[in-house]
Amino acid sequence: MNYKEEFITFMVESGVLTFGDFVTKSGRKTPYFINTGNYKTARQIAKLGDYYAACIKENMIGQVDALYGPAYKGIPLVVTAAASLYRDYQIDIPYAFNRKEVKDHGEGGSLIGYKPQPGDRIGIVEDVITAGKSVRESIDTLRALDVEVTSLIVSVDRMERGEGTMSAIQEIKAEFGITTYPIVTIREIVAYLHNREIGGRVVVDDEMKARIQAHLEEYGV
Repeated sequence: MNYKEEFITFMVESGVLTFGDFVTKSGRKTPYFINTGNYKTARQIAKLGDYYAACIKENMIGQVDALYGPAYKGIPLVVTAAASLYRDYQIDIPYAFNRKEVKDHGEGGSLIGYKPQPGDRIGIVEDVITAGKSVRESIDTLRALDVEVTSLIVSVDRMERGEGTMSAIQEIKAEFGITTYPIVTIREIVAYLHNREIGGRVVVDDEMKARIQAHLEEYGV
């Protein structure tokens, strides 16, 4: 089992990836839902870092000088990813994250951890990307420091279009030239889980597979 397949199983077992009837923040009905807020144990956050680290090593090492995690969900993600990169691969990469409010006393500023230097290549660590608003905010924050944002890593690519004809990931690429690396895509999830038992039950049977495919035909890119 490769790390992508392990990650899919891990999300289901953690109650992060569920199937049924849901409504997204944008108002779309969806047959599956990803709630990264359901990660809550030491084991889960340690394992999550391993999957992020595997994807970063495979795709981003050599094109980033530091990692950045936007508050709030990006903070534990960038910390656990950086720790796993060192523990699993002996890759010692700096990391930083931001405060929501600029601190006006002590050391001041809005960034904690590594202080990016002009010309640094930065990779953003996020959970999921929907409309891309938070990613754009991160890009604005980082570019104000005269650094280059080269890449973005997310847990799952829903492969759905935004308001226009492109997905948020495609919009980020077109607008900023930034490549997004998902650990897995929804199509990889469906292909792996179809009629496979996880914890003694099948979560994607023929009917659920058809529902997800119909959803992607309507909203996918």
